[in-house]
Amino acid sequence: MIEFDRFTLNNGLRVIVHHDASTPIVAMNILYNVGSRDEHSERTGFAHLFEHLMFGGSENIPRYDGPLERVGGENNAFTNNDFTNYYLTVPSHNLETAFWLESDRMLNLAFSTKSFDVQRNVVVEEFSQNYLNQPYGDAWLLLRPLAYQVHPYKWATIGIDPSHIEQAGMEEVREFYQKYYNPCNAIMVIAGNVETTTIKELSEKWFGVIEKGSVYHRKLPVEPIQTEARTLSVERDVPYDALYKAWHICGRKDSGFYATDLISDVLSAGHSGRLNQQLVKKQQLFSDLNAFITGDIEPGLFVITGKLIKGISMEEAETALQKEIDQICNVPVEPDELQKVKNRIEAMMEFGEMRVLEKAMNLAYYELLGDATQANNLYEKYSSVSLTDIQSEAGKIFRPENCSTMYYFAKQQTDKD
Repeated sequence: MIEFDRFTLNNGLRVIVHHDASTPIVAMNILYNVGSRDEHSERTGFAHLFEHLMFGGSENIPRYDGPLERVGGENNAFTNNDFTNYYLTVPSHNLETAFWLESDRMLNLAFSTKSFDVQRNVVVEEFSQNYLNQPYGDAWLLLRPLAYQVHPYKWATIGIDPSHIEQAGMEEVREFYQKYYNPCNAIMVIAGNVETTTIKELSEKWFGVIEKGSVYHRKLPVEPIQTEARTLSVERDVPYDALYKAWHICGRKDSGFYATDLISDVLSAGHSGRLNQQLVKKQQLFSDLNAFITGDIEPGLFVITGKLIKGISMEEAETALQKEIDQICNVPVEPDELQKVKNRIEAMMEFGEMRVLEKAMNLAYYELLGDATQANNLYEKYSSVSLTDIQSEAGKIFRPENCSTMYYFAKQQTDKD
């Protein structure tokens, strides 16, 4: 149980405070309600670009990392489809430094030409290294637009093409910042050996003076129900053929999410997962095989990816995989098998509650979903999933017409004398 207090400043900033006297470290997590789903299709990658720009210095603090490092702090950030998250840890007696740093870049980020050019080049280089020049790196760039037709989940967080960032102008970047980086579009969580009264005082002192900004109302296109199977075949310079399958699933707030998550664990949780046991170890068709869900707030994807053993045909591998899919749809999961994956999730949750930063992140995320108290009800929701729920949800998901399949072939090498 994660106990917490919360309050909201007049400018709309939501603040959550979790007291944990067991650690001398305090975690500060600031979540901005903006992700790649909020971008325009001709200007993708902006949310991720901003993750970098926010470390380029603010009006009063030319270099973000320096002051934090001097007081023993560490920081990082990440961007996904749904939100952008900034987090740091600092010794409790130096907490006010964190308030100073974070409030200044929320108040007035420094848009210097030098910083903009540097961070833009970093992002473009990251695109090339991790997605274009990396074996199998472009898989998500291909699979997403195959599965999604209209929803902005159809592009990866890095964006559709590096030219979108290369061609971005300073004015566009300023507009993005002014639209999304406001107190009323942020959630701040402070977790550690702190008192709520102190956090209220620091929040008012450092964040209370920042203008609220415009409230952002999200209006995204609804992805139509997929009515026929889609396929894509590509050939790349990679060592092994690979198979990618994606089915549409419910969103994070849907009651069916918990059964869906458990299905992915039944199929692919550790070495004992069905896919690993049957298709990797026993039949030796794949060198590795994984099933996972994207976990997006809006309707996401159930994905299975695997690299084929040399000499195994794509048809043979896909047929064997489909047999395992049919099995979970048509034959009830054994009670012990379901309980095993539930126990695994419970252990992961308990371990997560031992780390102050993870607690801060969880509280911010569930507040974004609607109510931070949901962080304390998760295991109950997983625990209540029945064998019937598993079979029913599997039947909804694994319909042939709901599937997008990408056949990722290794280029055939020709011998040269």
